[in-house]
Amino acid sequence: MRVARTLRLLYVQVVMGMLLGMALGHFWPQAGSLLKPVSDGFVGLVRMMITPIVFCTIVSGITSVASGKAIGRTIFRALGLFYFLTAVALALGLVTAYLMRPGAGMHIDARSLDTTILAQYVKQAHPDGLVAFALNVIPETMLGAFEKGEVLPVLLLSLLFGFALNLHPGAGRPVLALVDGIAQALFRILAMIMRLAPLGAFGAMAFTVGRFGIHSVGSLGMLMVSFYVACVLFVAFVLAALARLHGFALWRLLRYLREELLIVLATSSTEPVLPRLISKLEMLGCDKGVVGLVLPAGYSFNLDGTAIYLTLASMFIAQACDVSLSASQIAMMLAVMLLTSKGAAGVSGSGLVALVATLTVIPDLPVAGVALLVGIDRFMSEARALTSVISNACAVIFVSMWEGACDRVRLARMLRAPAPGDADGAEDHASSTSRS
Repeated sequence: MRVARTLRLLYVQVVMGMLLGMALGHFWPQAGSLLKPVSDGFVGLVRMMITPIVFCTIVSGITSVASGKAIGRTIFRALGLFYFLTAVALALGLVTAYLMRPGAGMHIDARSLDTTILAQYVKQAHPDGLVAFALNVIPETMLGAFEKGEVLPVLLLSLLFGFALNLHPGAGRPVLALVDGIAQALFRILAMIMRLAPLGAFGAMAFTVGRFGIHSVGSLGMLMVSFYVACVLFVAFVLAALARLHGFALWRLLRYLREELLIVLATSSTEPVLPRLISKLEMLGCDKGVVGLVLPAGYSFNLDGTAIYLTLASMFIAQACDVSLSASQIAMMLAVMLLTSKGAAGVSGSGLVALVATLTVIPDLPVAGVALLVGIDRFMSEARALTSVISNACAVIFVSMWEGACDRVRLARMLRAPAPGDADGAEDHASSTSRS
């Protein structure tokens, strides 16, 4: 009976799916390499739910916030925290590269590298500056904000919609009731989709192991080790220290979010867990208005795993190609990375896109060096995604506490209790929303 109850837990099913996928990919690599559509299908189903859930959550959250001044203060504090964490992540990646020197001794001539494989990443990289980035946030039409599945345009539309309802609370009450009803339905749909998470994990791991295998690591293993060390240091020392200063233990939060972290690990993407993170952080005691503002923004402005990757990968290319960088060149590189690390989607391959966007505006480093990383990028995307998800979850709690919008008693109680064990977490969130 106890075994059957354990097997019903979502995180147990996800682990089983990952192990079975790894086994299939190892023993039958050709079959495993064909299962990528299984993982893509699961991610696509969840991605389909992200923008409407974000819209409903933010609109509902803004109408619960007392004033526009409070909303502005929340956004300002969140952005300040994001840039602080990004700067620390960039510096940590740089220090790790200098201490571990993953590219030293390779003596690679960048002109001899095959750059044809970089075409797809160069096409996606748009180092057009802050103005172009800001203009891209504005959708061509209201419905266009939902069509592309990008979070920032939906965030902008949600803010305007929520402010409009606040200006006319009486007339907006029926509209808000409709938005809340849609949100409940969306979370119930999400709960059904999340039951497919083990299947998505199975397909993702079968494809990764079957397609790339351990042989892809080769001489680049030191770079992978350096990157994982940097990510662990960022989580274990930077985020854990900040969590302790705010009165909670990071490891308890990681245990509470273990299902989401396993899904991120399996799919190498942060997107599938965004709706569930919204519901779980609200259940922790964070105000839904703060969660709705900070978490979606963090998905574009607080990708600390990508930030660590950018400095470490750039210095690896410099070391491998025997390029010596001066202090001023490194300072310029870090300044560029503060921009290119923003807006990179939290999906597999986004790290390479952000890296290409960085190197195209730094003439001292050869863009061709990125070709060295293509074969092992998949093995580092998991750490990028995990680091960013953990950082964003912490950021929501920090900002909630700064705003006095966190129920600390509930937070402590929820972190001490066992995490919700299955996909019904989102459904429980919908039920609690309807009761409130």
